[in-house]
Amino acid sequence: MKSIVTVLAVVASLVAGNALAADMPAVGKTRCGGCHAIDKKMVGPAWKEVAAKYAGKADAEKTLVANITKGGAFGWKMGAMPAKGIGATDDEIKSLAKFIVDLK
Repeated sequence: MKSIVTVLAVVASLVAGNALAADMPAVGKTRCGGCHAIDKKMVGPAWKEVAAKYAGKADAEKTLVANITKGGAFGWKMGAMPAKGIGATDDEIKSLAKFIVDLK
């Protein structure tokens, strides 16, 4: 019985993780997913944390586009992100910045 409960818990966590990953845009998975997740710190900050940092700022999306494009640490004290992450295009960066700003 104990092993069944353990298996169910593992399956439930995998399903929940896949649901969050499914919400991440494709560019986020391929270009940024190695260092960022939607709701947990990894190598870089969680995107929800980034969204909270810029919440209510009129130029939030523009600032994120500029930051992702040039790279840097941006006060996170987690190391510096390379310019354009892992080779993201300008259109991918704009799309991802909008996605991050729209996170709640």
